[in-house]
Amino acid sequence: MATLGDVAAKAHVSKMTVSRVINHPEKVTKELRDLVYAAMSELNYQPNFAAKALANNRTQIVKLFILERMDTVEPYYMNLLAGLADALDEKNYALQLVTTNSLDVGNCDGYVVTGMRNKDYGWLETVEKPIVLYGENQMGFDYVDTDNILGTRTSTNYAFACGYTTVVFVGINLPDSFAESREKGYTLAMAAHHAPPKVFRMDNRSHISDQVITKHFAEFPQNTCFVCASDRLAIGVERAVQRQGGQIPDDYGVIGFDGVFLDRIGSPQLTTIRQPVQKMGYETGRMVLHKIEENGAPQGHEVFVPTLVPRGATRPPQEGQPK
Repeated sequence: MATLGDVAAKAHVSKMTVSRVINHPEKVTKELRDLVYAAMSELNYQPNFAAKALANNRTQIVKLFILERMDTVEPYYMNLLAGLADALDEKNYALQLVTTNSLDVGNCDGYVVTGMRNKDYGWLETVEKPIVLYGENQMGFDYVDTDNILGTRTSTNYAFACGYTTVVFVGINLPDSFAESREKGYTLAMAAHHAPPKVFRMDNRSHISDQVITKHFAEFPQNTCFVCASDRLAIGVERAVQRQGGQIPDDYGVIGFDGVFLDRIGSPQLTTIRQPVQKMGYETGRMVLHKIEENGAPQGHEVFVPTLVPRGATRPPQEGQPK
């Protein structure tokens, strides 16, 4: 079997250079990478990552701990997993999905934790391995998320720009930073438009939002737009409005949040605030790997800017309307 020295001799470089290309390819030039990769290919050299991990007292495993029911967030997590796995694969790390009962089964080098609620932060502080949260928090943990306040400010402002005169917020009833931030973005925008807020909070399920809007439908005059904290809630709102005889988008508008598949299955398709979930997953993976390499040093946070995707569930913006 070819050795590191064989590759170095073939490429006419030092063994240290070959090691750098294998372990830190971002730190060398493309020309040097191509030269070493060509020598590795010709010699059929396979780096021994298991030996490296053993020498560094590493497992090459990152655990993903999801602390919420996945049936309320799918297919969102498939995009997150794809981005996270891509980042880990670049550094020859495996991703292990764990649940509450399997959290301590087997060792790992670090954790990505998502779906955290305020009640979970106590035990989180006792975990000794590097942790990065997927989702904003006010407890000082490193995290990756979208700008939730900006997202609902944008959707609320867009509702007024489309000429709707009443804007209702359909929120998620969770003691969690992202849910609170999405509601805050709405209330800030309503204050800027000197309009009274009207908020409904509920579980993140479409049949629940359907029931709530159906029950309160008499409270929503024509020319109302529903700004929702998720596409899942928005689908239920759209279904309820249509069953009550409301015309979308002429009489009522519906705006979701997330932009991961569910926004496209409604009829009409939802206007939504889209998060770059796969990119966010990739950044989360990159951050936890940096934290592992730096022995748990703080990494701060990365916040992504969401984008508005206008579709058939809202009217086009009206001339002369403030944005």
